[in-house]
Amino acid sequence: MSGTGGSGSTGVHGGAGAGAGIVVVGNGMAGSRFVTELRDRDRRTPVTVFGAEPQRPYNRVLLSDVLAGAARPDHISLVDAAWYASCGVDARLGVEVTRIDRAAKTVHASDGTATPYETLVLATGSTAFIPPFPGLEDGLPMGALAFRTLDDCRRISELAETAVRAVVVGGGLLGIEAARGLAGRGLDVTVLHLAGHLMERQLDPAAGRVLARTLDGLGIATRLRADVTGLDTGGGAVTGVELALPGGGTETIAADLVILSCGVRPEVSLARDAGLAIGRAVLVDDELRSVTDPSVRAIGECSEHRDEVYGLVAPAWEQAGVLAGLLAGTDPAARFTGARQITRLKAAGIELASMGETHHGDDEDGVEVVRFTDAARGTYKKAVIRDGRLIGAILLGETSTAGTLTQLYDRADPLPAERLGLLFPGLGGAVETSSPVRMPDAATVCQCNNVTKGQVRACWQAGARTAGDVARETRAGTGCGSCRGALEGIVSWLDGQESADGPESADVA
Repeated sequence: MSGTGGSGSTGVHGGAGAGAGIVVVGNGMAGSRFVTELRDRDRRTPVTVFGAEPQRPYNRVLLSDVLAGAARPDHISLVDAAWYASCGVDARLGVEVTRIDRAAKTVHASDGTATPYETLVLATGSTAFIPPFPGLEDGLPMGALAFRTLDDCRRISELAETAVRAVVVGGGLLGIEAARGLAGRGLDVTVLHLAGHLMERQLDPAAGRVLARTLDGLGIATRLRADVTGLDTGGGAVTGVELALPGGGTETIAADLVILSCGVRPEVSLARDAGLAIGRAVLVDDELRSVTDPSVRAIGECSEHRDEVYGLVAPAWEQAGVLAGLLAGTDPAARFTGARQITRLKAAGIELASMGETHHGDDEDGVEVVRFTDAARGTYKKAVIRDGRLIGAILLGETSTAGTLTQLYDRADPLPAERLGLLFPGLGGAVETSSPVRMPDAATVCQCNNVTKGQVRACWQAGARTAGDVARETRAGTGCGSCRGALEGIVSWLDGQESADGPESADVA
């Protein structure tokens, strides 16, 4: 299969040279998921995967747990050490691809090799954006780091052993996770954020204020509208962060550890050098083919589909599944038509779910807003409704209806007339998906992997009797981890049903 036609052909055999098959550039959360999904469907096609990082792929979402000391690096691995050999995958870990020769259909790597491909899959992800502060032309000083990779996490953890004051530049999702991890290690932490409230892409101003108050209770200070102009150094190491004051002049926030969490940029340098069409990322169609070269596919954060670049794990994993079905030939009609973006944050003392259009206010025509705030307890809930459908929601501090809201938002289902049930479980006649008894089989338990209660039940009935067993079979709970409690609850409920009424009772719900 050259990829020049439709996706109706079967697996990749032969092509641009002896042994040419599928070559994957990038072994992060998108690339590794694609490889495992492909091998689930096709055991024969030659597959080579290049990963610039030397270790096995890992769950980047859980890096904050490693930073906080709540998990070890090996706990967040996505693939067992023996998997590649047992599944016939040529894994080039710690080997960076340096050039793509599309004419010869070959990738050249840092180890001097040239590997032919029939289909090339780009899963190069994104890189941390480092602001062009004065004095950083030769790199970051000692004590200043980005927070993006497991190596970053290790280096931060080492520095945190002797650091006292940490500053996190950037109050987005990654910045909050980094701040919580450092505070968990006992450091004095300040978050500096340029916008008027934290996580402005996911939260409205009121939710941002509640989050700032929650962070303050966890020992994390917040400075908003903080215009960072540079890093102060002494003896080659960072000593503080410089801010521009509104009326002129500057202020320095002392720090012996600075984490730069100023956003990410799609990593498209290889694709650009190869002459592929680039917008913000590699432009792809519904079959995830480059619009320039149909033998090249792109998934995850390095791909741009219908003007959207997805920065969350669930869409990347959905793309990986679609592409695996296409290239294996098991699902030739598969198409990626877009995904809903649902942000989950679950760190010690912070629980957050945010989806859709969250910034609408009560006074906007055609929009209904249902809201509850208890800032003292760190709780903020908001549902945004248009034409009887949920178009956005925020749950901060208490997220028991997140499953219900996710279902309603994802499927655009009609809402109950009594809106209270959207924010509080068991009220207003809404389905209470936090209860295994009331949760319908179609309810999504794991948003990252799109696993329903019915799939969990089927897996349990097939003999997977612990949450860990179900996770291994369905991948539920292996993304952001926020559904782990719900997964354990369903398995426990199924066990209880069998114990109380016999093995057949759990078949009816």
